[in-house]
Amino acid sequence: MPEITVVCATGPRQVVELLHTAAADTTALDVLLALMQPLGLDATALQAVVNDGRIGVWGKPVPADRVLVEGDRLEVYRPLTVDPKVARRARFVRQGAKTAGLFAKKRPGAKAGY
Repeated sequence: MPEITVVCATGPRQVVELLHTAAADTTALDVLLALMQPLGLDATALQAVVNDGRIGVWGKPVPADRVLVEGDRLEVYRPLTVDPKVARRARFVRQGAKTAGLFAKKRPGAKAGY
């Protein structure tokens, strides 16, 4: 009986991690159905997770019918609320060119961002 770690991001900086012992031919969907209550998922949320492909094993997206094996870490991802590019641009505007990015500590007299 393989042991599978299930990790679900329930909110910002909130992660639920559970250890689940499953049968030999258990799929990702079977595990999620078994752990709906502890993960805080209802039927509509689970359906959205499966339909949007927000399931992964060790950081790689997988279909819901993937058979899990010993040592797998099943991850349930939250949807992005803000596009990362938009967030980066807003952060750059808020911080200014002189203090943002990798080149914040630049040589004296250099152009911002170089």
